[in-house]
Amino acid sequence: MKSNILIIDDEVKLSELLARILSLEGYHVVQASNAKAGIRIVEREDIMVVLSDVKLPDANGVDLVSKIKQIKPYIEVINLTAFGTISDGVLAIKNGAFDYLTKGDDNDKIIPMVSKAIQKANLQYQVSELQDQVEAQHGFPIVLGRSPAILEAVELARKVARTDATVLLLGETGTGKEVFAEAIHYESLRKDKPFVAVNCSAFSKELLESELFGYKAGAFTGAVKDKKGLFEEASGGTIFLDELGEMSHDLQAKLLRVLENGTFIKIGETKTTKINVRLIAATNRDLQKESEEGHFRLDLFYRLSGFSIVLPPLRERIGDIEVLARHFIKVYSAKVKKKIPDVDATFLKLLNQHKWNGNIRELKNVIERVIILMDEPLLTPKLLPYEFHNGGYYDLVALDLHSVERHHIRRILKYTKGNKTEAARILGIGLATLYRKIEEYQILMN
Repeated sequence: MKSNILIIDDEVKLSELLARILSLEGYHVVQASNAKAGIRIVEREDIMVVLSDVKLPDANGVDLVSKIKQIKPYIEVINLTAFGTISDGVLAIKNGAFDYLTKGDDNDKIIPMVSKAIQKANLQYQVSELQDQVEAQHGFPIVLGRSPAILEAVELARKVARTDATVLLLGETGTGKEVFAEAIHYESLRKDKPFVAVNCSAFSKELLESELFGYKAGAFTGAVKDKKGLFEEASGGTIFLDELGEMSHDLQAKLLRVLENGTFIKIGETKTTKINVRLIAATNRDLQKESEEGHFRLDLFYRLSGFSIVLPPLRERIGDIEVLARHFIKVYSAKVKKKIPDVDATFLKLLNQHKWNGNIRELKNVIERVIILMDEPLLTPKLLPYEFHNGGYYDLVALDLHSVERHHIRRILKYTKGNKTEAARILGIGLATLYRKIEEYQILMN
């Protein structure tokens, strides 16, 4: 627990006496004789509690409370005065003071009060630290890269984040649209409310409607009780609709109504439900062309496209490939408890020359694969998939297809510690297919 205390008082003897008493209680105490000096200390040191005289040479201690809170909101301030008044006490508390004491009456109160203030300040500091960590993990700092194209996209996203505007994210598959949506949410005023992500292509029309908007008990067979939709679950926060171009025309009309007046009707319900949700949508389709061809509602397109951000494909940000690759190398090395490897120059060259049709998602998967396969703390070209070598020869444990596949499946199963569901995910095959190949190749795990 941090226990740094600042005393702001121009009465030197009284200040030194109070500092001595608090030091004997184990606190680290610093002193300032005026508000200006006190503010400088607050700005540069980890102060948890401030004891401030109300009557200072250059400021009113009651007014100073709000200034300190603006700099570091977690700091607790206790005002001390020789001539206490009810109005000053009320104003001090209103400004955010922890308490207000009259000098001479504080002998028995000051130590326990400081202890409580320290506890509260430390708790608030920890909450502030956690919020900063969440924002660092989900906000714009996680968008890696320094290429002009990605910096322009980040700048647009930062500007719109503090508003409630609907945002349409455009770009190829794997360009990081969900990462951007999450960053916009965590940089917005809604960051303390839910962020709900939905992949519209993962559901049938009927199922997507019930997932988004919910239903009334008895609305259809199997609807045994009322169900909240994801729009309601995201109340006060943000809902992210990925692959929006896959949504049916009927649902598009329902979504348009939500955007226009914030209301919808659940399946089987007769009354409207009112919500307050920000919408961020994403698609890899050309919605304007889809609208002109009658595949997407033109009115919804206009409503969504008020603020669009195009995320560049990886081939247009070559300079970011190494930054992203090294980030994923650290992530997956930590995951499998391997030492972070060095990277061969030719390995990086092949990464930069690749087309990356799957963009960042493809790069992420390739790095996960090479970390699984590496036996030495050096990433070399031989660890990269066949397509990186333009058909050229590279070192393999065996050259016939069956032996290569058998060896690769064994390594993936070893990496997943025998978890076949996770192994099937990494291999990009169905679980049943994996079981069949395990039997076909007679793969036994030790």
